[in-house]
Amino acid sequence: MRKAKPKKRYVLPDPKFRDVTVTKFVNNLMYDGKKSLAYSIFYGALEIVEKRTSENGLEVWKKALSNVMPSVEVKSRRVGGATFQVPTEVRAERKQSLGMKWMIGYARKRGEKTMTERLAGEIVAASKGEGASVKKKDDTHRMADANKAFSHFRL
Repeated sequence: MRKAKPKKRYVLPDPKFRDVTVTKFVNNLMYDGKKSLAYSIFYGALEIVEKRTSENGLEVWKKALSNVMPSVEVKSRRVGGATFQVPTEVRAERKQSLGMKWMIGYARKRGEKTMTERLAGEIVAASKGEGASVKKKDDTHRMADANKAFSHFRL
């Protein structure tokens, strides 16, 4: 067991929307400490989203993120030599970070030319409830549903 729980680190809100969630998303998007580049990719993606959907880009992104966030996941648990996939509830913080990581990961795998376009495409798709990141959430939920029988092994 560890001695003391580490102190919670708080991130500052982003300069444009004054939103902490945006900063967390940009921090996940960032490579090699290039935060200004990550911000320009994110803001550019939101502009493209606004052009495509003719709605507020930030609202579409928030809707997309909520569509991607999982509510249950499976965790491996060893019981007497056998390993069971036990479905567990996901903490709110982990929900958010998983959703962000999935959205960014699948945006990077898309076929568009620039990362801005890829991210915009993934945001639009996720806000409509389709796309690879939403499929990942559905698969995670399906896994948890399939292993409901082992929920009594909960950690």
